[in-house]
Amino acid sequence: MRDRPRQKSRFLGVLVLLRNLIAAALIYGLVFGIILLLKAPTNGVKGKLGIPSELDKTGPADILRTTKSGVQVKFAASSSSVTINPHANVFNRPTSLVVAHDDYLGARPHVDTEADLDILVNECRGTYDGMEKVKNIFGCMTFLADGQKKYFKLPLLENRASRRDPRKSEYLNSDGQDNTVERYPEPEKAEVSSKDFIGTCPGPIIPYHTYWSGTGTWRLEIFIKSYLYTQNLACSRLHIWIDEDRHLTAVDKMMNKDPSFARFLPFIERGDVQLKSWTFPSRIALPKHVDNTDGMGYYKNPGKPNTKGETIVADGIVEDSDGQQWLILSPKQMTFLPQSVSDAVRFVVLHLYGGVFFEVDVLMLRDMRPLLLPAKHSFAGRWAAYPHPGDFNTAVMSLTANSSLSSYLIRGGVRMGLNFHPRVVGRMAWKDGRDQELLMLETAAFDPLWTEATWGRDGRCTVPCLKDYSAAFKGKANVIKEEWESYDGPSAQTVDINNPPTATKDNTARSKRRDQLHRRQNLNAPPSPEATNSFTATSDEEAELRRAGAIADYQLEEDKFPPNNRTMENFYKGAWSYHVHNQWLKHPEPSSWLAIIEHAHDGFFAGHRTNMYGEVWTGPQVNPYNYWPEFV
Repeated sequence: MRDRPRQKSRFLGVLVLLRNLIAAALIYGLVFGIILLLKAPTNGVKGKLGIPSELDKTGPADILRTTKSGVQVKFAASSSSVTINPHANVFNRPTSLVVAHDDYLGARPHVDTEADLDILVNECRGTYDGMEKVKNIFGCMTFLADGQKKYFKLPLLENRASRRDPRKSEYLNSDGQDNTVERYPEPEKAEVSSKDFIGTCPGPIIPYHTYWSGTGTWRLEIFIKSYLYTQNLACSRLHIWIDEDRHLTAVDKMMNKDPSFARFLPFIERGDVQLKSWTFPSRIALPKHVDNTDGMGYYKNPGKPNTKGETIVADGIVEDSDGQQWLILSPKQMTFLPQSVSDAVRFVVLHLYGGVFFEVDVLMLRDMRPLLLPAKHSFAGRWAAYPHPGDFNTAVMSLTANSSLSSYLIRGGVRMGLNFHPRVVGRMAWKDGRDQELLMLETAAFDPLWTEATWGRDGRCTVPCLKDYSAAFKGKANVIKEEWESYDGPSAQTVDINNPPTATKDNTARSKRRDQLHRRQNLNAPPSPEATNSFTATSDEEAELRRAGAIADYQLEEDKFPPNNRTMENFYKGAWSYHVHNQWLKHPEPSSWLAIIEHAHDGFFAGHRTNMYGEVWTGPQVNPYNYWPEFV
């Protein structure tokens, strides 16, 4: 008898559960039915588009419905729908309100032009002890932009880099033929570049280096494009060191399974770009016939050779039977923390190969070659406006390969527990009296915003006058209040907003190149994590958007990101580079300074704009930048 209440209670529980399940099913059916109604033709459905998230990925992009504020679209590569304002979006927005003078630096410096690094240092620093000019960034920028006749020189013919013996070059492949020829070709006989041929260099080919870990992203893309846009490509080679300590097959994946990097595969084939595998070396060769690291720590009475014929001659250094000394790294000394690896890579790579190293968030603005040709070309930047002579910043750094200085810096970093933080290494060099061997160029050269961002500037602000590193990403009207406060130049020529030829050419060229590259590329790989947040559109897809009413005549007053008077000519003119400074999660808003750089790159590679040296692109096709859905 006592079990009957329990049985009744169980029976009622089952009924309640059934009732809840039926209610949930009805609610689900109702919601699903509403969604179907909203997507029905009578409610604004316009069709489907195949908007690829990257070069090769296609997928449906639904035009969901028209609203009061525009046309709602769900792109395949984005996680949520976006509403396109037909009168102001990425497809019809003019790139600028003014005429851009793309060739603002004039002709590229002669291939043998050298910069007097001492003049650059002294003019922008003042004296070594007083450092009177360190915080006057505007004055230094003005000198860099207008004083080229003072700090650029073309040496006498017999002293030029093109007259040196390639077989004695510090670079392993200085002549493009493994340093086997007796002399470089004459400048007038150098072969010009083409779509499939990089051209010949009448002088030493200089290696450029950067470090990367993971799949390709927009950060790597804009870095590579800034290199292609600015440098003397026949006389340069970009080495991208891919971390294979953390990802064993990273190089192979980037070459064969990374759609973000696929746009640069033609440059791998042409020879502009080389992917290099980075793994921590167990031993590093030190130069012969020099007093390595000032002889510090060397034993007065080295022991006997081991079974391999190697003798320990100093703490962590062995000498083989041929007299070659090696710096030995034990597994305990090696670090795999990303920032520590990046700090170490630049010193090791430059010691072994020479040239110049860039952090990947540094954008090149001028030809670096004149800084790299002088016999003494070891330099780095300053850490903001800090006045200490050892406060280096190595986001941009050059070292002579296999030199006493590079050996000293390598061994010092290893001796300090593989600590290659630039300020730590710099203080070490200062204490040992070797800091002046590594010239310190001021922030105006490589990072003109840094002094302003740390409130260290004296005198006038730079042009543009930005206060923080996020400003270059901002594109809304009047969001940067004082950006032109130091501009003394003439007013720019305005364009007809109702008939902007640049925007038409940009969009047409963008679509045509994407059509061609879509047909050429056929990769069976998922897009990279960042790539899934961006999308491309072919000309057919843009036409479908127009038929759907998502693109109409442009109206300035409708635009959240209206075009403005920003041009590359006024973006830190005179600086060799701009450091983005780790703004890894930001995307450039339309009409922002970084968007202006993107448009300049796209126009140049499309063939209807020049670079700052007035040169026309003749190389392989380059896929344009993707769109970010949040800014459509």
